[in-house]
Amino acid sequence: MARSATVVGSGPNGLAAAVALARAGYRVRVLEAQQTAGGGVLTKGLTLPGFRHDVCSAVHPAAHSSPFFRAFGLDRIEWIRPEISFAHPLDDGRAAIAWRDLDRTADGLGADGRAWRSVMRPLNRDLEGVVDFTGHQLLRMPRHPLTAARFGMRALEVGTPAIRGTFRTEEGAALYAGVAAHANTRLISLAASGAALLLLAHAHSTGWPYPRGGAQAIADALIADLRAHGGDVETGRDVRSLAEVRDDLVLLDTSPRLLLTDPDLPSDYARSLSRYRYGPAVAKVDFALDGPVPWSNPEVAASPTVHVGGTLDEIEASESAVAHGRVTGQPYVLVVQPSVLDPTRAPEGSATLWAYIHVPLNSRLDPTELVLTQLERFAPGIRDRVIAVHATSAADRAQRNPGEIGGDILGGSFTLAQALRRPVVSRTPWRTPLPGVYLASASTPPGPGVNGLAGWHAARQALHDAGIKVELGDLFG
Repeated sequence: MARSATVVGSGPNGLAAAVALARAGYRVRVLEAQQTAGGGVLTKGLTLPGFRHDVCSAVHPAAHSSPFFRAFGLDRIEWIRPEISFAHPLDDGRAAIAWRDLDRTADGLGADGRAWRSVMRPLNRDLEGVVDFTGHQLLRMPRHPLTAARFGMRALEVGTPAIRGTFRTEEGAALYAGVAAHANTRLISLAASGAALLLLAHAHSTGWPYPRGGAQAIADALIADLRAHGGDVETGRDVRSLAEVRDDLVLLDTSPRLLLTDPDLPSDYARSLSRYRYGPAVAKVDFALDGPVPWSNPEVAASPTVHVGGTLDEIEASESAVAHGRVTGQPYVLVVQPSVLDPTRAPEGSATLWAYIHVPLNSRLDPTELVLTQLERFAPGIRDRVIAVHATSAADRAQRNPGEIGGDILGGSFTLAQALRRPVVSRTPWRTPLPGVYLASASTPPGPGVNGLAGWHAARQALHDAGIKVELGDLFG
């Protein structure tokens, strides 16, 4: 009799796990609470007909370097790979631009060009080593120890107040700060610097690509492969207790809190999970515009990803306030304007705009006005372009997706301690004490990012424990 597996949650990690198990010979079903599969890579019409908005993630730097997606086949998705990875507008029409070309970026940073090259070049030259080091749990010997050491040294350099001596211009410091703020944690910290360096290593190598038509293309490609190997996805299946799921293998692309619903969970493991922390969260707003964003700087207008928040000091103040439970009047705003290079995302002559700010857990704040005020600072007249708005508070996100605890989209707060304890300290953090039950979400290593690696690691661990030793080459060769 064929062995079977159930995956709870259809985000990219859950689907990666499902594909791996199905290719290894398991009968796989994926249970998804929403009516459409995809989790963090859903694309929907949230505003007006013809406008397609990414519900959660929009740009995917880690996908192109991911060992899982490279084995799966990146060519199954039509990718847009911008020449500008991201832009950072400043006052008076100035802007710092991160080109995929490292030298072009450094040349544009003037006095900070030499420092930018010094920090970035060793990492962008060995992206494979960076991904190997950051793409697993940290309690292992990296296969590229020299690159891992360089990564750690640079994280120390830019993860402390010494960064102000490394990047001395407003442009250089702001360009770094905008990337570090992706970590949604205290800005000048080792955790934020680690996240920033990983993203910057991609920015100057494979770039920051995104799928034509929306992030949903990633889920669609994975689901097609799953079905081709006998698996299926059941939507509208909101699993609130492990008692609802029994199978040879159960993999959870969910919050680890679902494990607490099982009375057989050992008390020491349950206590460890209770110490795992979440937050801050995000509040998001999607705009339908009747034309492109009127940025003061034309190079910003050409960049799909834009970091809005002003100087390093301003972004640090914004992120510090959120860490202390407040939102400033000038928050850091992560902006994506996919229509710049993807005309399928909005009717001709129009544009789709995606933006979010960081907020405390379970916040009910509508971010629309704060986002528009910040955008007006660098793109005067954008208010006049808005024809429809769809706002989602952190509390709304938690209600829609129980896996986003309090609106935390990272699967747990991103701190140095939780990089080691995600969600528990273990050399095999995907395995739980419950027989046949594994965690396959961003709450396990390597953490957040659309790379499928948490799902692949969980599936490989489950297969290994079942006596089936496989690598990606065995499944996709």
